[in-house]
Amino acid sequence: MESNHRLFAVVTGASSGIGYELARVFAKNGYDLLVTSGSPGAEEAARDFGSLGTNVQSVQADLATDEGVEKLWQAIQARRRPIDAIAINAGVGVGGKFAETDLQKELNLIQLNVTSTVHLAKYVVRDMLSRGSGRILFTSSIAGTMPTPLEAVYGASKAFILSFSQSLHHELKDTGITVTALQPGPTDTNFFHRAGMDDTKVGSEGKYTNDPAEVAQQGYDALMAGEDHVFASSMKTKVQGELGKFMPESVKAKMHEKQAEPKSKQR
Repeated sequence: MESNHRLFAVVTGASSGIGYELARVFAKNGYDLLVTSGSPGAEEAARDFGSLGTNVQSVQADLATDEGVEKLWQAIQARRRPIDAIAINAGVGVGGKFAETDLQKELNLIQLNVTSTVHLAKYVVRDMLSRGSGRILFTSSIAGTMPTPLEAVYGASKAFILSFSQSLHHELKDTGITVTALQPGPTDTNFFHRAGMDDTKVGSEGKYTNDPAEVAQQGYDALMAGEDHVFASSMKTKVQGELGKFMPESVKAKMHEKQAEPKSKQR
């Protein structure tokens, strides 16, 4: 096993957006890193993190496949270091009416957002239980608390992650392992572009509500505090998350639909 007194964290989806900022926060707080992405951008991101004085390894792996998750886990095991913290963050979105969206893109979404999360978490939880310590941060979304017309599969995937995270938080509460769900609102990343949602209110305006660096910092702080979830990062997102607990589902669905509807179809 490596002789190293520094803490060790793993971050998935770390080449850009919230994942990139999470990795930066861990690096700034004295963690060595293993970062992964499905794109070659993970290697470039790793160089950025390395400039902060941390030891970084990058792994390019497609976590939407079982093979990709196994590749990542093998790389983690090869470090022969206990995982002090992990941010299971990788995810994608698909926008549009369910009857019209691409089936393969949505099946890929489920594989990445849901299946790979369960697959990786199974290994991580068992590993942490063997030591009686560790911290797990799952990136859910405020979208996981409401119906999400025009993002039906994405919203359902984030609702799954929220429920999964909160269930594990309670299962593991007396084991020395903490589990936290990060629930950002629309954030200034390339998420909406990749989801085909540039021509929507949320994709062109709403995403500027939250800064990815602030989202990451609040997620890290909540993880360190052992909180079960955090709405991040703006006051608008926090208020929306809290008020949503008391709003009818039909009202939340209508609000989301207006945000996700293409501007060309709005009257």
